[in-house]
Amino acid sequence: MAKSNRKTATRLRRKMHIRKKIHGTEERPRLSVFRSAKHIYGQIINDDTRETIISAQTTSSDFSSYGGNKKAAEELGKLLASKALDKGVTTVVFDRNGFLYHGRIKSFADGVRSGGLKF
Repeated sequence: MAKSNRKTATRLRRKMHIRKKIHGTEERPRLSVFRSAKHIYGQIINDDTRETIISAQTTSSDFSSYGGNKKAAEELGKLLASKALDKGVTTVVFDRNGFLYHGRIKSFADGVRSGGLKF
């Protein structure tokens, strides 16, 4: 098995362990984050109705700078938090999606917190 396949399989295994414990509701939706090599994506999801309430990504036209570093992740977190507050969402459950909580994932979470969301 190639190293990249092994890393992906390990992340997916961690993801399933996390998702067994986390569930987003209407009062407290789930904030899911995904990172690729060049971009980062965030979604606020209501798992009861299975719908995405708000999404933001570094590939959108709202975002102008390079999306593959910690600075961009923090900016995206602030952008997502401002969109969430406009929709009336104040508290969320953070889903790191199997990624380790450091680097861009931590910067994203810090940006969301500084933007006004609580988790």
